[in-house]
Amino acid sequence: MSIMRRVRDITVATLNERLEKAEDPVRLIDQFLWSTREEIIQAERIYAQYSAHSNNLKMQWLQAEQQKEKREQQALTALKAGEEQLARIALHEKASAEERSIQYRDLYEQSRASISELEDNLRELRMEYQQVYDKREYYAARMESLRLQQRMNARYAGGMNGTGASGLQPEGMFRRLEERISDLELESKSLRDLRRMGQQLFNEAGSQISSVVERELEALKRKLEKGG
Repeated sequence: MSIMRRVRDITVATLNERLEKAEDPVRLIDQFLWSTREEIIQAERIYAQYSAHSNNLKMQWLQAEQQKEKREQQALTALKAGEEQLARIALHEKASAEERSIQYRDLYEQSRASISELEDNLRELRMEYQQVYDKREYYAARMESLRLQQRMNARYAGGMNGTGASGLQPEGMFRRLEERISDLELESKSLRDLRRMGQQLFNEAGSQISSVVERELEALKRKLEKGG
């Protein structure tokens, strides 16, 4: 297991522990995604640099192979011409080219192994990022549902069983309104009847007073007649 993989395992384990205690898990997941994305970007840069380096090693290896073959052909040509000293020089350069070829081939193979490991790490990082991102979207949707449910509960705290914010069903609300209007109408009618009764009493009182006045007037007249 690579060092990067071990670091990622520790990070994920830490995330799981923190999620259990987090009040806002979506925000914590966003922080983790941001960190993972930065790691992916850095790993992609290293991958690009390593790939370029590996291609350069391959080119050096192939050039050394071509040099080796070329010097071997030159040595054969020199021997055919009877130039043994030139053949020795060509073979010496062939040996040097062969040594460089082996060295660069080994470096190239090592680089390919490292690149393969880096590709695996990048693949795991991207998969991990996508999985956590999908979970983030799911939990974000659940948190939003919970938030809206809480707002609805707060708005209609007393509205159970189809009742509104006042705790009454529409039928009950209009029934109370009908009772209130009926009370007002009854009160108004009572006041009107009371006024009529008062007017009637006033009229009756007026009639009684008039009778008394007339009697008093007749009495005064009789008194004057006797006195006269």
